[in-house]
Amino acid sequence: MIWRILVLAIGYLIGNFQSAYLYGRLHGIDIREHGSGNAGTTNALRVFGTKAGLIVFAGDFLKMIAAVFLTRLLFLWLGEEYFFLLKIYTAFGVILGHDFPFYMNFKGGKGIAATAGLIAMLDWRLVIVCLILFFGIVALTKYVSLGSILVATAMWLGTILLGQLGLMDFGILPNWEAYLILGLIWALDLFQHRANIRRLLSGTENKLSFKKKPQEESVPDAQNT
Repeated sequence: MIWRILVLAIGYLIGNFQSAYLYGRLHGIDIREHGSGNAGTTNALRVFGTKAGLIVFAGDFLKMIAAVFLTRLLFLWLGEEYFFLLKIYTAFGVILGHDFPFYMNFKGGKGIAATAGLIAMLDWRLVIVCLILFFGIVALTKYVSLGSILVATAMWLGTILLGQLGLMDFGILPNWEAYLILGLIWALDLFQHRANIRRLLSGTENKLSFKKKPQEESVPDAQNT
């Protein structure tokens, strides 16, 4: 249990590195006061443009990779069989830190870019499925939120499928615990998208546009990632 708590805490601290917030501060604004009010990739894209969106996505994606690499390095002596345990508990911590950063009054992003970093480290088959699913859904519907929700769902269900087929090695971590932690990550992603889900069901969700919007526009609810 101690290793779970330690890597969860390390992940949370690294997750507090808020790419969208820091990018905004470098440009003299608090991104939470512009666009959708969300400190995430899609709002950065809407407020600053495509280049900023890519930078913010890369920052949140890579902080997940860096966090897992760090905990893996720190606890290398535990052995290879602990790697999956370290990975998903670190990942859970990163997403908690991203969504609820302590220095931003616990108002952060929605964790999808960080979740993408986790998917990249889980299994190459999940990566392919999630890439096709996300870009396919966004291309067809222009709803980033829908693509994000379905990717998080595919990550969880795909891991269960691969695990039950014996195609993923969880090391010392019991299958049920791996499914539980990844299920909590999925549930947190859905919780952060609760307003988007309501708008999707009512047909009022905003569609993705690459046209830069005025920074003066501000909506309390975050729209997407």
